[in-house]
Amino acid sequence: MLGINGMRHDNKEKGVEYEPPPSLEVPSSIPESAPTPVEVPSSLPPSSIPPKPVPVSLQPPGQSPSHSLPPSIPSTIPVSGNHKFRKRNVIIGVASAVVGGFMICIIVYCFRYRSLTGLFKFCLTTKSKLDIEAFLKIHVVSLQRYKFSEVKKMTNSFKVKLGQGGFGAVYQGKLHTGCPVAVKLLNASKGNGEDFINEVSSISKTSHINIVTLLGFCLKGRKKALIYEFMANGSLDKFIYNRGPETIASLRWQNLYQISIGIARGLEYLHRGCNTRILHFDIKPHNILLDENFCPKISDFGLAKLCPRKDSIISMSDTRGTLGYVAPEMCNRHFGGVSHKSDVYSYGMLLLEMVGGRKNINAEASHTSEIYFPHLVYGRLELDNDVRPDELMTAEENEIAKRMTIVGLWCIQTFPNDRPTMSRVVDMLEGNMDSLEMPPKPLLSSPTRSETESSS
Repeated sequence: MLGINGMRHDNKEKGVEYEPPPSLEVPSSIPESAPTPVEVPSSLPPSSIPPKPVPVSLQPPGQSPSHSLPPSIPSTIPVSGNHKFRKRNVIIGVASAVVGGFMICIIVYCFRYRSLTGLFKFCLTTKSKLDIEAFLKIHVVSLQRYKFSEVKKMTNSFKVKLGQGGFGAVYQGKLHTGCPVAVKLLNASKGNGEDFINEVSSISKTSHINIVTLLGFCLKGRKKALIYEFMANGSLDKFIYNRGPETIASLRWQNLYQISIGIARGLEYLHRGCNTRILHFDIKPHNILLDENFCPKISDFGLAKLCPRKDSIISMSDTRGTLGYVAPEMCNRHFGGVSHKSDVYSYGMLLLEMVGGRKNINAEASHTSEIYFPHLVYGRLELDNDVRPDELMTAEENEIAKRMTIVGLWCIQTFPNDRPTMSRVVDMLEGNMDSLEMPPKPLLSSPTRSETESSS
């Protein structure tokens, strides 16, 4: 029997393989129109019947071919098993190298921790210094810059300490001209220079009788100092918390009244009088300085924030200020947005402490009703009693105390929209007493004795 294309097939002979010529094309199937097999000469050598040809699939990956390869017949297309094996080995090798390198880094870090920590601090300090220097070149051109050796000389090596604040100590000094100054030496370990930039950028933009004057600064590595005009009578707190006979003689109610107006005008200037609105965020008696004539001047702008005058609400991610003077919205935005009204609240608390001659929160009070002075004095006003029954006062002094109390209660209203602006505060202090209305009682309840003791 002759097979396809005249090739002889003999099913009886096994083990003899027939290899067609390279040019021979083996169709996968016999078309119906194929010609009739042709006889070949009998002289051809006997041959065996080759295996049935199996078509090789050339379809793209992902598509199943029309025929599958029998397991016993190897395909002529290379199988990717070795390639996948090699790829897996490469991945394992790379992963091992990465993990090993990471472990080595950890070991080195453990041995070199102190050196790395020092380098990290050095980089931060260097970057901070470069940022401050760049800021000073752009924004501060009129201030005198002093060397640290000059600062030591003017303070006699920091001999006389005037006070201690949240951002550093204040020392008495004297310029080479003989002009007395106060030198604030900022804490080197606190912050990254933000307090220094806040003070310089804020006060250098101001010029007002009720704002302390900045005369110069010093920046040498991590040493930062600010040179201010000297205030002979120090801070306001020492006059209002210890109102003994000597204090009352030097700072009578008329003086307190004028001081309250001066502070209000200073804040009004910060909020409306500058090209850039300045929010202080730390108004309290300790930050109000008094000159030889008891003229008040707002100081300590370490927490200040500058913002465009058109912006009524500002974005803040942190709470700034001192406990007892911080507005509710600074701690919880549900009360309202942070704005210049936050300074108004702090001013109101300061005003009430000036009237009460005590801290607004007094955990040592004999009665619970006396712990929170704003609620105590509000009750006295409702009953038309004297604001300060413990102090012998004239009718004029009683009226001053009552006026300051009413204005203070307006300023500490719980919601910012209910508080007056500082311009309105000045009008209320200087205006007709009969036009002052009693404000609503603040919604926030007074702290209990246990809450006060736990916070102190």
